[in-house]
Amino acid sequence: MQQSRTDDTDVGSHTSGNGRLIGLVAVLVMVNFVVDSAITAPLVVLPDMLDHFETDQTAWLNATAMLAGVMWAPLLGKSADIHGRRRVLVLTLLLSGVGALLCAVAPSLWVFVPGRVLQGAALAAVFLSVAIARSVCPPRTAMILVGIVTSGSAVLNIATRFLVEELATEFGFQILFLGSAVVAAAMAVCVRRVIPEDLARTPGRVDIRGALLLGGGLAGVLGYVSLGSALGWLAVGPLALLVGGVGSLARWLLVSSRKPDALIDLRDLGRPLVLTLVVVFLAAGSYQSMLQLIPLIGDVAADQNLGYGLAGQGSVALLLAAPGLGVTLGGPAAGWLAVRIGPAATLAGAVVLGTVVTLGMFLGASRLPAALCCGFLLGVTVGALGTSGFNMAGSLAPAERQGIVSSLVMVMVSIGAVVLDFVGAAVLRSTTVVVDGDTTNSATGVYSYIAIASGAFAVAAVLAVGLVRRTRHSRTAPPPGLERETV
Repeated sequence: MQQSRTDDTDVGSHTSGNGRLIGLVAVLVMVNFVVDSAITAPLVVLPDMLDHFETDQTAWLNATAMLAGVMWAPLLGKSADIHGRRRVLVLTLLLSGVGALLCAVAPSLWVFVPGRVLQGAALAAVFLSVAIARSVCPPRTAMILVGIVTSGSAVLNIATRFLVEELATEFGFQILFLGSAVVAAAMAVCVRRVIPEDLARTPGRVDIRGALLLGGGLAGVLGYVSLGSALGWLAVGPLALLVGGVGSLARWLLVSSRKPDALIDLRDLGRPLVLTLVVVFLAAGSYQSMLQLIPLIGDVAADQNLGYGLAGQGSVALLLAAPGLGVTLGGPAAGWLAVRIGPAATLAGAVVLGTVVTLGMFLGASRLPAALCCGFLLGVTVGALGTSGFNMAGSLAPAERQGIVSSLVMVMVSIGAVVLDFVGAAVLRSTTVVVDGDTTNSATGVYSYIAIASGAFAVAAVLAVGLVRRTRHSRTAPPPGLERETV
């Protein structure tokens, strides 16, 4: 372990104190812009994609990439610890670019969804960039740097929201995916040239079978949630997905408990880390589900008298740009606060803010000023949440395991987003109404959706406060698991 830490320091001395560090940070910020183009930006053209593929499966179009991220994150995180973070980051960007190209030329939903699965690899770029950032600076400085790296791309995201909306109107939603492919390829080249390869390595092998079991199991269970409301909860197809998914997850748990090189070693997770991951799961899922709801609300006019709707008051791009501005401020601010009050307290503050703001969407569903305000503050929440989650988890892991532990944060973000996206979509589909011959979401569905997200945020807030108390109590005695290794 001592050798790994020394090597890690060498990477920092190679980049810090000169212009190379600035270049490295700029590249990592742009890498996270690739993630946005693959995961969040498609929300701007979500109604167009639904019309093009003639489907109401919003969760499959939007959340498939997040779902795939559950498989990609631990797989690529483990690979990064074994083979090097820069090398795996380049591979991640290339996979995302290929997936974007497939989405751009997809003639049907059955081709589009596999493309989104490949694009899901982009999620690994988030925690890999965090792991690289933590390796180039001392811990206190790294906390701020993580906030800049994970949130800096939000400035670009704000501008591209409007550009994507205009280009999609002129050339179709496919232009978004073509642009994403080009940016991913360009950043793969930049990463290869600018970022030095770290020398810290963890001996072992990559558990590909475990990744397939975990990803396949979650896909089966969440597929049941998505299709059950439309085809019937006891229909053969959805039930087959449920049984297969549960069986796959059970097998993954059994195999992981016995393998010495398991993809995720559940026996080696201390309580503070587990609590951190649960908080991230609930809070990130709530935020992502609200982000999915915004374009659906923005596509309904208030004069339809459904009890909600923002169409005609502002563009969808404007609604989605507000969270981007909040992320820009929330990430660096959380890093600054973490240095002063600790990542646990910062995480708790972000979750409490998210709870209050999500409740505010009861008003924002029909009033644009309230929606913009809530969207901005939700962005602050997610910026602070991501930065604090990575900082908290990173503080509980040794240098040579930063890749896999950071990937667990991304796994929880992905699972949380997928679970609440699918649950929310199922609620909307089960409460639709017919207006002038067209089926649309009802006010009951929309406000139930907001209530579910608010409830998940509230539970996360309670757990986050408990995490603060536990970390304060354990300062004099290191807890078991990964925390023990850092002593």
